[in-house]
Amino acid sequence: MTDALRLMAWLSPTYPVGAYAYSHGLEWAVEAGDVCDEASLALWLDDVVERGSLRSDLILADNAHRGAADAALLVEVNALALSLAPSRELHLETSQQGRSFLDATLQAWPCSGLEGVAAALPEAVAYPVAVGAAAGAHGIAAGPMRAAYGLAFVQNLVSAALRAAPVGQAAGTRVIAGLTPRVAALADSVTGLDPDAVGSATFRLDLGSFRHETQYSRIFRS
Repeated sequence: MTDALRLMAWLSPTYPVGAYAYSHGLEWAVEAGDVCDEASLALWLDDVVERGSLRSDLILADNAHRGAADAALLVEVNALALSLAPSRELHLETSQQGRSFLDATLQAWPCSGLEGVAAALPEAVAYPVAVGAAAGAHGIAAGPMRAAYGLAFVQNLVSAALRAAPVGQAAGTRVIAGLTPRVAALADSVTGLDPDAVGSATFRLDLGSFRHETQYSRIFRS
């Protein structure tokens, strides 16, 4: 029970990582007309979950979970995670949240294992690596960590959609409910995969993240 509550706290909107400031390319998708209602939001998020960064994030978090007790593995996984960001904005999104998450967690939930993680990662930290390593350091099982991370990822993007797109709260809730089983299945499917299994195929999102950098009007940092 304590582990579940800890994950809920770490991945809640109130945790000081600045997740509210990022849309993961969604703001550009709204500007381009790719996301304009509940149905298009659900399709866009489905691609991000199944073919985009979430699958890779879960694999990286799973490996970082094991790396909590192996500094060399942790450093290697983090370097890969940071290198995978296709644009400056998406690199900022993952590195800023990761650094903030690790610092906040070390301050509020310190333990010797987490101190070792922080010592191994003194500079930029990818967000899924920070979450996975923190869970490993605290002895939280990898499966629940992956599922909680996945759902929080979707919830954050739906929250961004409520601010950027003509989508209401009821529609956003339906989108989250519809994607929850897919997130749970994905979290199970990546169990034990090594970093070689990382990969994505959301080229329009990646290109959109570059275009977002020069978008005339925007409220998000990515």
